[in-house]
Amino acid sequence: MKSFRFGLTVTAICFLILAAVSCSGLSEKPGTAFIADYSVAKESTLRNIPRSYIDFVREHYHIAYQHTSHGTHITYGLNGLQRYKDGDEALFGVTFNGVPVSGKLDFEDYALGSYHADGVDASDLSRNETAFIQATRNFLDAPENSDINVVMWSWCSIFEHNVRGNYLPGMQALINEYGAGGSKPRASITPVTFIFMTGHAQEGNNIGEGRPKNQADIIRDFCEDNNYYCLDYFSIESHDYADDTYYSDCSDDSNSSLYGGNYNSGFQSAHAEGEDWFINYNPVNDESGYGAHLTQHITANRKAYAFWWILARNAGWNGL
Repeated sequence: MKSFRFGLTVTAICFLILAAVSCSGLSEKPGTAFIADYSVAKESTLRNIPRSYIDFVREHYHIAYQHTSHGTHITYGLNGLQRYKDGDEALFGVTFNGVPVSGKLDFEDYALGSYHADGVDASDLSRNETAFIQATRNFLDAPENSDINVVMWSWCSIFEHNVRGNYLPGMQALINEYGAGGSKPRASITPVTFIFMTGHAQEGNNIGEGRPKNQADIIRDFCEDNNYYCLDYFSIESHDYADDTYYSDCSDDSNSSLYGGNYNSGFQSAHAEGEDWFINYNPVNDESGYGAHLTQHITANRKAYAFWWILARNAGWNGL
């Protein structure tokens, strides 16, 4: 049984006030500052986040994450980031086992799948398009999860899934119930932030109805319209880290015929490990690895940067 540690301290109230002031002053299109795409999935952006927000996130956020193979990019990246450069072990410290540790981000990996309805596979968003809804309710209603205040589900393949008809209404229903001002009693004590995700790229097959780029556009538009947070897998995978070039034919591993190879491997081979990129680590066995379906570390590096960016924005950082 986990202890309940989240509460509105004086510090938390100050950050909530700062968040309201910051968001009211945004000059760009409403909601665009809530999408973690290729433009923020950079080490330079991460290093510009004021430490006070990172410290606040580590002490007050409790994450529940459910995924299968492609979702490992985030967890491998988070585990590698905390051992990247001097000071990162303290600054970006994280635990994955569901036992909160003071000073580290409580990130509960594979947290929600076992809370599925009877006979339903809720391993990720792709296995059953609506299974995540009841699994999330079961998880958040369980007393042992009373401290969880961020929930995120990952896709495997998003190809030809009914994003408009199932995913978006399902997420909205959960927000209406467990988000700030939600109808569930729990929402008045520990409201939950839900992070949306787009799906991974599919080499040479990203454009067209039901395909990854178009599905990503649907999810991004919904999040922008409603000021919801989104970790944009497709955007991060389809843009070269070196110069932000977009490759419409890319794979999830950044292979592209338009580029003539693997652009993230090209960046990695031309830059120094430990200075410009880091080795990712599997949080299950703590062994080094790229992340499932990858042959380079950059993709998971970038998704870790993007995830911390989302949490800092949610904590009140204005992104400037």
